[in-house]
Amino acid sequence: MKQLLTVFAALLLVTAAFAQAPRKVVADKIVGIVGDKIILRSDVYNEILDRQRRQEAIPDNAECYILEQILGMKALVLQAEKDSLLVTDDELEALLDNRIRAFIQMYGGKDNLEQIAGRTIYQIKEDFRQSIKEGKMAENMRDKIVGGLKITPQEVKEYWDKIPKDSLLFYESEVEVGEIVIYPKPSRDLEKLVMEELNDFKQQVESGRQKFETLARLYTEDGTKEVGGRMAINRTEKNWDPTFLNNAFRLKEKQVSPVFKSKFGYHIVYMESRSGDDAIVRHIIRIPKITDAEISEAVDRLDTVRAKLIAGTLTFGEAVNKYSDDENSKFTGGMHPPVTIDQLDKEMVEMMGKTNMKVGDFSKPTTFTDERKKQGVRIVYLKSRTQPHRENLKDDYDRVATRALEMKKQQALEKWFASKIPSYYLMVDSDFTHCANLSHWYQYAARAVK
Repeated sequence: MKQLLTVFAALLLVTAAFAQAPRKVVADKIVGIVGDKIILRSDVYNEILDRQRRQEAIPDNAECYILEQILGMKALVLQAEKDSLLVTDDELEALLDNRIRAFIQMYGGKDNLEQIAGRTIYQIKEDFRQSIKEGKMAENMRDKIVGGLKITPQEVKEYWDKIPKDSLLFYESEVEVGEIVIYPKPSRDLEKLVMEELNDFKQQVESGRQKFETLARLYTEDGTKEVGGRMAINRTEKNWDPTFLNNAFRLKEKQVSPVFKSKFGYHIVYMESRSGDDAIVRHIIRIPKITDAEISEAVDRLDTVRAKLIAGTLTFGEAVNKYSDDENSKFTGGMHPPVTIDQLDKEMVEMMGKTNMKVGDFSKPTTFTDERKKQGVRIVYLKSRTQPHRENLKDDYDRVATRALEMKKQQALEKWFASKIPSYYLMVDSDFTHCANLSHWYQYAARAVK
């Protein structure tokens, strides 16, 4: 009972396991009961098998810890029912759809998933219905117990004072940087050249002279090159470019789209298969090259911005909102969270080293290539740099406060279990008496109302 928040986080994984059929387990029997919720021996050992398939570390006496996780979840579900913290049908369907989409993505398509599982998508969905529902109910109950807890500075100090000084964490040097990014616009002639290339690829596929997959492996300019441009997409997911989704879902199976432009470049898409809002597509993206003239123009623009930043007539946040083409930066004022230097992109690290940037400096405009292989020009702002150091309350208050709050939540959850569980009917099978972590559960079982 000492790690109930960790237990709770892990027990949600119980609902996330994907069962490869058929499973081989020992003869089944009931090994635990909480109220009217039963736990089968197969629930415990199948979860161990699932974690092995996911190549997760399996601790000694794994069955002890997994049974505790499931007992905890069942208790939270039981109380959620009593407190009417139910899951609506629409909410459950959305959770199930998200889970199935994740599996489709993981296994490379709907057909592969059904083949590996030996079951249809509908059957897989039904297999998960109860466990997903209970997982969400347990999450709702946990949030009711600890979701509103806050931590005061005095509590943080008390937590800090109890940490043995020889076990304080060591932090490497971290930097906090911001960026103002401009993506130069390619010339119309180069855009036309890319469109003509893609139209030629489309004609080659439609005439049967080439397979779409072959062309994608040769020419697409993104991370899907090795898989022939193949992707699993969903019409409702917000992280996809709307233009891309709209053009993809206009297609029938085995059809190739016209050339279209998204915010990433120019595309053609091949619809491999689709089912409702889910689809497996292949695509080829071509990104028009940027000439020296366009880069020079972007550099000149950012030189002007940098001069205003140095003069103090423009704040960094104002400059980001007014000039930056990076959509994500609009929500963060152009800043990234503190990271160690090795977590920055290689081009930024090289630039900062060559120019010997100091805290408060704004770099000169420099060219870079982003993770989508798109060429841009940016100003980098070095807001802060910490020295390697042993954890202390002054420099690392937020980190310490976060851990102190988690400890407070853990204690609240343990207190809740201690007060609630004895009021439920509880049984834990004698096969698990060797599990030291279940001693409290056996104690509760002995006091439970029969």
